[in-house]
Amino acid sequence: MKTLRKKPKRSLRTILIVWFVLFSVIPLAFVTVYSMIKYEKAIDYELSQRLTGNAREIDVALADLRIGLQQKRDKYVRDPSLLYHMAIGDGSTIRSLTSQWVKSDNVSSLTFFDREGRMLASVFKDDKEAVRSFVPVQDAVFLSAKYMAEMKGQKEVALAEFTETQKVNLILISRVTAGGGRLIGYVEQIVDLNKAFVGKLKNRLKLELIVFKEGGQVVVASHPDFYLYKKDFFASNFRNGAERFFDLNVRTTPYGFLIYPIDWGLTKFYVALGASKSEAKAVLKNVNYAFITVVGAVIVLLIITILVTSNWVLKPLYDLVEALQSFESQEQAVTIPVKNDTEIGLLTESFNEMSKKIWQARSDLRKKITELQDANKELKDTQTKLVHSAKMVSLGQLVAGVAHELNNPIGFIYSNMTHLKDYSEKLIALSEAAEKEPQRLPALKEEYEFDYIVKDLPKLVASCQDGARRTRDIVLGLRNFSRLEEAKLQEIDVQQSLDTTLDLLQGEIKNRLEIHRQYEPTPLIHCYASQINQVFMNILSNAAQAIDGPGHIWISTTPLKDYKGSKDRRGWVQVSIQDSGKGISSETLEKIFDPFFTTKGVGQGTGLGLSISYGIIQNHGGEIQVRSEVGVGTEFIVIIPVYPPIQDKDQPLIK
Repeated sequence: MKTLRKKPKRSLRTILIVWFVLFSVIPLAFVTVYSMIKYEKAIDYELSQRLTGNAREIDVALADLRIGLQQKRDKYVRDPSLLYHMAIGDGSTIRSLTSQWVKSDNVSSLTFFDREGRMLASVFKDDKEAVRSFVPVQDAVFLSAKYMAEMKGQKEVALAEFTETQKVNLILISRVTAGGGRLIGYVEQIVDLNKAFVGKLKNRLKLELIVFKEGGQVVVASHPDFYLYKKDFFASNFRNGAERFFDLNVRTTPYGFLIYPIDWGLTKFYVALGASKSEAKAVLKNVNYAFITVVGAVIVLLIITILVTSNWVLKPLYDLVEALQSFESQEQAVTIPVKNDTEIGLLTESFNEMSKKIWQARSDLRKKITELQDANKELKDTQTKLVHSAKMVSLGQLVAGVAHELNNPIGFIYSNMTHLKDYSEKLIALSEAAEKEPQRLPALKEEYEFDYIVKDLPKLVASCQDGARRTRDIVLGLRNFSRLEEAKLQEIDVQQSLDTTLDLLQGEIKNRLEIHRQYEPTPLIHCYASQINQVFMNILSNAAQAIDGPGHIWISTTPLKDYKGSKDRRGWVQVSIQDSGKGISSETLEKIFDPFFTTKGVGQGTGLGLSISYGIIQNHGGEIQVRSEVGVGTEFIVIIPVYPPIQDKDQPLIK
């Protein structure tokens, strides 16, 4: 084999360097690009510094707002009439007394609670700035136990709540004490950070503003276009290490935005301030045009030079490209003649040698492909067997989960049978005594506790009926899952379903857990009752099992008219189930709805309960959410439409 030359006789590199140095393309291009980048960065830096100063103004304004709330609170609690009526729980008088304060003070809402956290009265401004009030009459409304616990060691707690109506509620909750530091209740002050508030800041600072949650979701903004972006559009700017300054076009106008964090007590949110870059862009555009014009002139001269020398320099390269393009269609090695002594000639010789080696490698590759095809067929056969094995394992886990759910109501019925048998034997004995020895009947009634049997027997029968009905519903749900028969929509009361489920869980709850019910009047929902009951059973059972020893479970129901912007007049129903258990870590929280995922030990859980519950709620057109904090507890929120999303409410849901 002929030895290839290592160095060319003439250097093409030297020729090209002479031309480029002659026209100064490299220095000029470098200076052009560098200057453009640096100038644009300088503009962004100056704008970022300006926006940072404006953001501090907003931070100071919110701090002054909180100080103002504190001062007004101190004025309220110095009123002896208010303290007296709070102490005696007179909500009507408190409402009359504080209505004028809401009119004159810069607050959106004033709410007063007694020392147990029970709402006495709430006075607030509606969307039209009209002052309205609310005094609980039948159903009690309580201040969150979490916030009451926060205030045990301090005078007040501040937090912010984000609503679906494009505003942020800035909340200040304070303890109200009488002489000697005796606690008599709490007062909650709310100021709305809404479109009007943001609009005033926009007019004062001459900027566009956006208020974000911690995850990057837009809450309220100064321009209507910001509400049109997707929910996660700004999420990348809130990741750790992300740039807090970004560019965004508003109606074709370029803006520079700076994200600034705001702390309001327990809650953190963000404000993005944006200033127009139109003038700076115009100046930058003119500078870029000047640089590009100079570089363009140099490039034109270079092109002319290249055209003159193309026959000498580029012709061999064209031959090489043509040979490469025809390489795939040839059944043998492709070679081209060497026509000069520059690097191009050396490249041509290297190509000829490479062509021969590739042709030889191609022959070897065909043999390897045949071997790989045989191995691939064997691999597919093995894969088919593995898939079948995995399906059998999944089926076994599903059957185990169904058997576990059937065991609970059956065991409940079985535990009652002993008492039913005892009661029936005593009743038979009393019946025989009444027939044969009537004089002994009063004594036997007292001995057998006849009055207690009469009172307890219907309860036992009703409990057995509930257990049998639950067993029937589980079997019916399994039939629905396998499409053996179609279930029917029913009209149910969510609160009654929750109470029935709690009755079935009395074995886990009794003497250990305290249940707190906060039921607001809700409409009846049309659903598959057994499936919805199964969801409540799974969540409540998990809540009970998550609490080691004594604890609390809070259950609340709320009607929703406008959920996620939906104007459906029929509405939604929200059910919140919160426990005081050990909580769930963020890593586990991401996987709790995955099939067969469980944190319980082997043989204690199948990992199907929450996965099935998630599917049931989705099939009903609803949503299930979960929030948790390790050491505090977990809250499941189930949102169900009054009517499922179907064409005809008498037809079954689409599976």
